[in-house]
Amino acid sequence: MELADEIRACRLCAPRFAATVTAHAPRPVVWFRPGARLLIAGQAPGVRVHGSGRPFTDPSGVRLRDWLGLDEAAFYDLARVAIVPMAFCFPGLDAKGSDLPPPPLCAATWRARVMADLPDLRLRVLLGGAAIRWHLGLRDVTAAVADWRAHAAQGVFVLPHPSWRNSGWLKRHPWFEAEVVPALRRAVQEALAPS
Repeated sequence: MELADEIRACRLCAPRFAATVTAHAPRPVVWFRPGARLLIAGQAPGVRVHGSGRPFTDPSGVRLRDWLGLDEAAFYDLARVAIVPMAFCFPGLDAKGSDLPPPPLCAATWRARVMADLPDLRLRVLLGGAAIRWHLGLRDVTAAVADWRAHAAQGVFVLPHPSWRNSGWLKRHPWFEAEVVPALRRAVQEALAPS
């Protein structure tokens, strides 16, 4: 069985998800294939993605595609783009209606194997705290994003999550869209260019 199929069959978090407000079953959203050159490392699917079975089919995806300078066809091209969240399933909602964080069990079970299955990556785009912690060991998202030039030199772009919840962060940090986004778009085009 291929790794992607193993992940699709995973039900490790079924009891955890059944105990959430949403009381849902696992539905791993797997979007990677060996040979991809761009990694998008996110947090976990939201409720809309849980329903669609396709990553970033929500307003966060619209914002992210804009940041990357990619249309939908390029963004969802499995031959070139791997979208690998820190947890493959929607973690559920808490009592206040907010998304629960990605269960660490998912990354502990699958992440190293997935990264080993993607040897051709040219660029890694890390979205939000959980991805930044796992890949770089950093905890302060703002400081990590502000140090974007150092990370970009290593083939990594560190971004806030493109969620609407971060609109205030974007307003407080106008340098992100003025400096980071244009550099990110150039790096994405270089990474996806034919060899």
